[in-house]
Amino acid sequence: MAVAVTGSAAPARRVSARHFVRLKLRVMGNNFRGQGWRIALFVVGSLVGLWFAATGFFLFAAPGFADAERYALLVAAFGGGLMVLGWLLLPLVFFGVDETLDPARFALLPLSRRTLVTGLFAAALVSVPTVAVLLALSGLIVTAGALGGWPAALVQAVGVVAGLLLCVAAARAVTSAFATMLRSRRVRDLAAVLLAVVAALLGPLQLAATAALRDADWNRFASVATVVGWTPFGAPWTAGIDVAQGRVWAAPVKLLITALAVVALLAWWSRSLESAMVGAASSGKAPTRQPETSGTPVAQFFPRALGWLPRDRFGALVAREARYWWRDARRRANLVTLGVVGLFVPAMVNLGGSNLVDGTGGFGAPDTSSPVLVSLSMLFVGVLAAVTLANQFGFDGSAYAAHLVAGVPGKVELRARMAGFSIYVLPLVVVISVVLALILGEPGWIGMTAGSLLATYGAGLAVNTFLSVLGAYALPETSNPFALNTGAGVARSFLTLLSMLASAAAAVPMVVAAALLGDVWLWLALPVGAAYGLGAALLGAYLAGDVLDRRQPELLATVTPRR
Repeated sequence: MAVAVTGSAAPARRVSARHFVRLKLRVMGNNFRGQGWRIALFVVGSLVGLWFAATGFFLFAAPGFADAERYALLVAAFGGGLMVLGWLLLPLVFFGVDETLDPARFALLPLSRRTLVTGLFAAALVSVPTVAVLLALSGLIVTAGALGGWPAALVQAVGVVAGLLLCVAAARAVTSAFATMLRSRRVRDLAAVLLAVVAALLGPLQLAATAALRDADWNRFASVATVVGWTPFGAPWTAGIDVAQGRVWAAPVKLLITALAVVALLAWWSRSLESAMVGAASSGKAPTRQPETSGTPVAQFFPRALGWLPRDRFGALVAREARYWWRDARRRANLVTLGVVGLFVPAMVNLGGSNLVDGTGGFGAPDTSSPVLVSLSMLFVGVLAAVTLANQFGFDGSAYAAHLVAGVPGKVELRARMAGFSIYVLPLVVVISVVLALILGEPGWIGMTAGSLLATYGAGLAVNTFLSVLGAYALPETSNPFALNTGAGVARSFLTLLSMLASAAAAVPMVVAAALLGDVWLWLALPVGAAYGLGAALLGAYLAGDVLDRRQPELLATVTPRR
């Protein structure tokens, strides 16, 4: 055990959770000082969070307003369970976690493990998502009070607070555990694949849920809700409902289940957190010095598969990007997600969408697709492929200073980044286009699928080069790849939404052509789409390159993490 973590107990007694909360508020205030855009994003994010909170409040309170005791348990168990599941998965797949107080900063301080965990846990509760979730789930208090009076409302209030603690503890424990495991490249690859598969399964789960609701057997749903209510996913949310329905004895048991789950998650987080702070000792062999290989140092810099690249500034940048996209876990996870989701979603849409599920809850025969529908689905894949570059300079952080010192022109920089990323994306484009056409039983549509995808991808590259220069944000320097700075979650969400909308708008002509030209478009789509995409990408690099030349120092300051 590290001395820096366990250290002397005397100083730790003078440190409590409120010190961590005050420190987080002060760091947040310092981060907002002189940063008008961060304040604006925080305000917008708070308003969006309040809107979701109000919507959730009325959904959870609806059974109480309608005096529908039959649906109260269903809403509490399934709604609350989905809330816990969202706190488990969304930080890994999309939003990340706020690391305003990076645990690694406390590694050399004489703080006990308990003090550190409780302090960071208290600081994690001070955020917009936790307030929004608390307000939304307060609707359960209204439902319990309307159905069972003030005793049920009081128990449900305790359950809502306990459930919120469960959600935050689950998010922190899971992300910290994954961050610790992701030191191994094999584990990073496996985790990326698993997370991408989980994201891809959201579509089938939604279809299955839609079919189940269409032919709902409410008695069966009630039985499932009862079972979920005895698990940590549903226990805190159904305690007050049980009191309202006469099962007073169940409330303390469910609150105890929730408390034990929170304690177990905090203990798990404590172990993974300490490992992340002090580092993991390597149990393998010490690395041996590789023998000298033939060739100049410049030639050795280029991967063997990229030996065809020119030995100039452009070629060196392309080789650098290609290496980083393969070795950086954050970047490589995006490629895996594109490969899984980019094939599954178009296949699901073109094989009938909601009609995939028949009246019995099984999978029925697929409908006949159309060129317009295929083009629309390819538009989604192209947008998804290019949106990864919306914050491409954020991956570099302070390392981007080397590009300023070397005086890399903006046009060369952006073209090289596009080329390095496309080395991995273009083969995926070919595979997705061919596989989708074969799945649909229309081999003649391969040119149309590839052309639509290339056009959308090229237009997305053009859009995202501008966004990466004008809307970049810093990523924290931490061992947790899921960590985000204060306000970065909102920035990431809005940047992604803006990128997808702008890229889709730029690729709409391909969908219009598919609708108007008919069979002729099957022959023209590939050359026209390739030319459209290439032209859009080069034009975007040319125009955004001038902007990059003018604001390179500002961009470096933006993507450099603040300590």
